[in-house]
Order: sequence, then structure tokens, then C-alpha cells
Amino acid sequence: MPAAAGLVGAHFSTSKGLEQAVYTAKDLGCAVLQLFTKNGRTWQEKDLVSDQVDTFCKARREAGITWVLSHCTYLINIASNDRDKLEKSRAALLAEMERSATLGINYVVLHPGSHMGRGEEKGLEAAAESLNRVLSKRDSSWPMLLLETTAGQGTNLGHTFEQLAFLLDNLDSQGAAGVCLDTSHMFAAGYDISGAKAYEQTMAALEKSIGRNRVHAIHVNDSKAPLGSGKDRHEHIGKGCIGASGFELIMADQRLSHLPKILETPKELDNVPMDPVNLALLRRMIPKT
Repeated sequence: MPAAAGLVGAHFSTSKGLEQAVYTAKDLGCAVLQLFTKNGRTWQEKDLVSDQVDTFCKARREAGITWVLSHCTYLINIASNDRDKLEKSRAALLAEMERSATLGINYVVLHPGSHMGRGEEKGLEAAAESLNRVLSKRDSSWPMLLLETTAGQGTNLGHTFEQLAFLLDNLDSQGAAGVCLDTSHMFAAGYDISGAKAYEQTMAALEKSIGRNRVHAIHVNDSKAPLGSGKDRHEHIGKGCIGASGFELIMADQRLSHLPKILETPKELDNVPMDPVNLALLRRMIPKT
């Protein structure tokens, strides 16, 4: 198996402990993974105890895990126009960064927020202010924060490369944050990656607005929704509107070969576990060396 195959992983459950995500990754031959460090759908924070941290770090060493990404709770909206929600969001992001630092996690993935009807410009300004407030507290142990591309659903921000570039460019701490591309979200937002010509056009747009050097991870998900639909609907690799050809382009792209690639596809199909299927498919797409 080519070495690059080790850069393909998935989001794994921590319902039976943080270390269980690591062991699941190991069982599936993954050297990268994504997880929640707390329940992704509640505000309640999780306090780590030393035994949890030690067990997680030991499992990671034993499994040979290269990169771990954590995903922030979906409730966070760093662009909210509701003062209480905004303060909760900032506090939750700070807690996630500190918790992930304690666990030695490499990257924290965050949706850039929603402007809630007050317009893109004001939403982006609020998001930038939130990022600067949180990142002003960072120290050398903190992971890098990755802003995830979104599908453009509702009033969500982050569905254009220009929006993400604005947020990165307006950070007081340059280098503290980067981008996590999500293939399903990009496609739904209008960035076509399904064929060679369109793929290169999208890559050129990415380079012009953000720069590939600021992309640090990729969520590899097919899309149930068509190009430009603005709908966030993940599908199994090769079963959606992007199709296998788009993922063959990604897996063969040497410009992206060093990046961790994380599946967030449905876990089952007709009661059949699908992580092994999707992982195997992506690995077969890596050119033989």
C-alpha cells in the first residue's frame, strides 16, 4: 500500500471513550482521524481528567496516528447577532482549543458561522472579531484552527473562497488558522470538481483567493445535492453528484498528497458498515509509485 494511503481516515465515534476513536482508526488501517472531544450537539463542556488524556495519548502512540482533527460543536456561531449566543460561541471555541491542546490534537475544525440575516459583510466582520478574541489567548501548545468550507445553505458564511480568505487575512495572529476543504460543501457551493477541466479551474480559484499553502486538511465526501444547490448532503464516495472521477483527481493530485483526508460519509448502507468500503475505494485511487 502506498505511503499516501495512510493519509486517508474518517470521523470516528468517541461514545465509548476518546481512545476508542483511535483504536477504530487503527483497525481500519488509518493514520489520520477526526473526532469530537465532547458532544457535538450540546453547549455542555467536557472536563478532561488526567487518566483520559494519558489513555488517549497512549492509544495514539500505539496506533501510530499521524494527525488528529477535532470538530467543534455545531452550535457555535462566531458571527451571531445574538449577544448571548455569540458569547457562548466564543467560550465554546476557546474551550475546544484548550481541550484539544491538552490532548495533543493537531487541528480544530470550525464552521465559520452564519450572519443571521444582517448580511455577509457584517457577518464576516463579527466572525473575524470572534476569531481574534479567541486566538489572542493562544499559546504554543494550541492546535491550528481550520475554517471549513460550507455549502452556502441559509445565511452560512464560508461558502466562497473569498470569504475564507477575508477571515484569514484579518487575523491578528497570522498562521494561527487555515482552511479545511469539504468536497461536498464546495460542490454544493458551486465549485465543480467532478471533471478534469472544472477541477483545475476550482484549484486555480483556490490558489488565487486562499492559496494552497493555507489548506491543511480535506473532508472527502460525495454530494447528494447537485452543483450549486447550496445544500449540505453527504453521500458515499462515487455514489453522488461529484462521482468517482472527482475523487480520482483529488487522490492523484500531488499538490494535495501531504494533506490528511477525512471521510464524513454515512456509516452504513443497508446495514453494511461503509467506512471500510469508502476507505478502500479512496486508497485504490492513489496512483501506484
